[in-house]
Amino acid sequence: MTITEATAVVTDEELVERYGSPLYVYDLDRVIAARDALRAALPEQFTLFYSLKANPHPGLVRALGEGDGACRAEVCSTGELASALEAGHGADRILYSGPGKTAEEISVALTAGVRTFSVESLGDLQRLGAQAVLHGTTADALIRVNSAAAAATTSIRMTGTPSQFGFDAEGLSDLLPEIRAVEGIRVAGAHFFPLSNSKDEASLIAEFQETIRGAARLEAELGTPLRLLDIGGGFAAPYSVPGSRPVYGNLRAALEQTLDEHFPRWRQGVPEIACESGRYLVGDSGRLLTTVTNVKQSRGRTFAILDAGINTLGGMAGLGRLLPLSVEPKAGRRDGDGGGEPAEETVVSLAGPLCTPGDLLSRSARMPLPRPGDVIAVPNVGAYGPTASLLLFLGRPAPAEILLRAGEVTSASRLISSRAEIDTGVQ
Repeated sequence: MTITEATAVVTDEELVERYGSPLYVYDLDRVIAARDALRAALPEQFTLFYSLKANPHPGLVRALGEGDGACRAEVCSTGELASALEAGHGADRILYSGPGKTAEEISVALTAGVRTFSVESLGDLQRLGAQAVLHGTTADALIRVNSAAAAATTSIRMTGTPSQFGFDAEGLSDLLPEIRAVEGIRVAGAHFFPLSNSKDEASLIAEFQETIRGAARLEAELGTPLRLLDIGGGFAAPYSVPGSRPVYGNLRAALEQTLDEHFPRWRQGVPEIACESGRYLVGDSGRLLTTVTNVKQSRGRTFAILDAGINTLGGMAGLGRLLPLSVEPKAGRRDGDGGGEPAEETVVSLAGPLCTPGDLLSRSARMPLPRPGDVIAVPNVGAYGPTASLLLFLGRPAPAEILLRAGEVTSASRLISSRAEIDTGVQ
């Protein structure tokens, strides 16, 4: 349920008092600013998909799909599909991807009106075709390619190695007769996504250039023009630490030059060129407010126990990957009762409330010595927040989530899970 209101935002403490703690705060103005920045970094002809895996909150998804530069939605589950539809995205403009699509999920998507799917293997393609035939329709399939070569040596690699993602590029030509024989589908294009969270612009550009060259080779092998070419993403953003989104000042010119060489009609939409982003578009829009419930000393270390842990900010499945988390500095903290010199910082281990030693958000956060009742903020967690966390572990309530626009709260909501929703009926 969403509660809509317009309340002036003053302080983090007032937000927590009103909406509870822990609390995610998303600034829609920052979401639009990120979208505009990415649009400016890309050729204007590009289609831009928002990957809901970063944050499926319908308010964020709606904002990204409205106005100039609107994004299309890329989903990889029926839950994400429901969020995209709730946010007003037309089913005929949604891209459904993912390596584990079941026949039932494909059926749900087709029934909703989705017609464009990224397929990861021959079996995936055959399941899609079979369901399309049952629904009396034809599905557009983007062949996802697991490229053999990699241009970037850093970042999170999605392909270029043995992988559940995509057809291996070196074996694709041998599979073309079987691909063409699948009923109910039309090969509409190609999908590449070789890396995530590129460490620098040079690596990102090099990977995109290699992708475009690989797509040109694929088009030649297919013997028919690609109608849609999704070159993936890899746009970076800081996560749970202070910092700003990268500025990609050289990306547009490099992409235009490479596309002119390999797809001379791309400016006329042949093929339509797309890319996708999740964390870049929403990452810096969100911060997590959490309250200190207890402070203790243990064998020379200071522990601050928070009401938010890995159930609230799990960092996808990477308990070790999340460290070191940082907190936003608190303005005005002074020694004593609000007077005197600025408080000296100390090293604090930030632990969550769960009964497991793995519930440790940071071993070495630098901050003024916290006190019970203090509200602290974790920056840059608009992506991979609640839905990427262990929400059901130990049954604690999900954090509240609020949306801001022009500094005012426009909605508040909380994810709710009940036993009734997951009861299998087994006695």
